[in-house]
Amino acid sequence: MAEAALDEYVVWLTVERGRSRATVAAYRRDLRQFLSFVAPRGPGEVTSTDLEAYVAGLRASRAPASVARAIAALRGWYGFLVNERLVEVDPTDHLRGLRRVASLPKPLAEGEVARLLDGVPGATPLDRRDRVLLELLYGTGCRVSEAVGVRLGDVDRAEGLITVVGKGDRQRLVPIGTALAVALDAYDAPGGRSGLVGAGRATTLLLNRRGGALSRQGVDLIIARHALRAGIERRRVSAHVLRHSCATHMLDHGADIRVVQELLGHASIATTQVYTAVSTRSLREVYSRAHPRARE
Repeated sequence: MAEAALDEYVVWLTVERGRSRATVAAYRRDLRQFLSFVAPRGPGEVTSTDLEAYVAGLRASRAPASVARAIAALRGWYGFLVNERLVEVDPTDHLRGLRRVASLPKPLAEGEVARLLDGVPGATPLDRRDRVLLELLYGTGCRVSEAVGVRLGDVDRAEGLITVVGKGDRQRLVPIGTALAVALDAYDAPGGRSGLVGAGRATTLLLNRRGGALSRQGVDLIIARHALRAGIERRRVSAHVLRHSCATHMLDHGADIRVVQELLGHASIATTQVYTAVSTRSLREVYSRAHPRARE
């Protein structure tokens, strides 16, 4: 179970968080060392006392930066395990003297998102699919796993809504905005989705070039390709960043935080509140540039 859960976390870090290959490899090494330390117990049997003993050993043998990275790997992994309901309790919450520092998401600027989305050519079946994918991720803020899981029957064009299935198989409705509707029209037209191999047999909305369901790894490659075309650094763009950007830009334009919570499928309003900090930071930056008295 432990190795399988670790593999799932590595994929999540790579695809949804867009972490670099070096960071993912370092986290994998740190977590494997931890699993060796607690073996034969699994991650769900580990206590906060076990963690404190492990971290004490790290501090005695490794540099502070290396210890900090190992702790970050542990916190991130246990957060993932709890969210995926693979463990019930996060023992890292009780690590003494290791206060968790919340990192703010780094959204793209609105102009960068426009370059990314508008830069998709739109002629071939794959181009049209890519435009739907990017408009879906940014337009609704859905997770990459939710986007690739959308079926044809989940798209209600008459009502302007899409049903997505989130964590814990919880369903929610997300709206189809104008830009996404235009992209869907092009994808539905001759030479769009129907032009992909096996499209008639597939039930998922987004297909790969062989006519099968698009994978998370496939999404990562698509985003990287279009980021390069738009002149945006590849490491700055991922499905997760587009989700962050959707939430931040909505709050920047006055959206109610509970509406954003519902749109993103957050179980707790506390998860959504991190975006208010990002929006406030943006407000401070604009104010310092624009207000005469702020510049004196």
